[in-house]
Amino acid sequence: MNRTWRPTLSVIGASGFPDCKVAGNVLRAETAVKLSVRVPPTVNAGVVERKLKEVLERNPPYGAKVTFECGGDPGNGWESPILAEWLEKSVNTASNAFYNKAAVHMGEGGSIPFMAMLGDQFPKAQFVITGLLGPSSNAHGPNEFLHIEMGKNVTSCVSHILHDFCQQ
Repeated sequence: MNRTWRPTLSVIGASGFPDCKVAGNVLRAETAVKLSVRVPPTVNAGVVERKLKEVLERNPPYGAKVTFECGGDPGNGWESPILAEWLEKSVNTASNAFYNKAAVHMGEGGSIPFMAMLGDQFPKAQFVITGLLGPSSNAHGPNEFLHIEMGKNVTSCVSHILHDFCQQ
């Protein structure tokens, strides 16, 4: 639920803050933060952007001036359609063959604008979205790496699913 259907607000960058080791109890002239907002797949990101701007700029405390600027076009989330019966079976067969376990489905942030665009353009398409996080890896982090065995198994699963698709 938290990864897909509940909205999140994260501070992903900041400037104007002194290092904790030298920070004093003083007011700063300026502080900037970069926020990342993930919205549920069925929420219009443009509406969220306008509301967030309204809320953040409306009545800041102590006479502070708050300015909200969107760093780009807001991206709507995407909700995966229910898998076709053949695809559900193929995914599970492949997972059992290469991982000795049934497939696990999970949400990963409803705000994936690229998938929303593809889903809008191809509304009847079936999607299998996978990634390659091996044990102890950290996507988009300093220890992001390719786990060879995981890579082989993911590639084998996708090949199996494509084979089954061609049989349709």
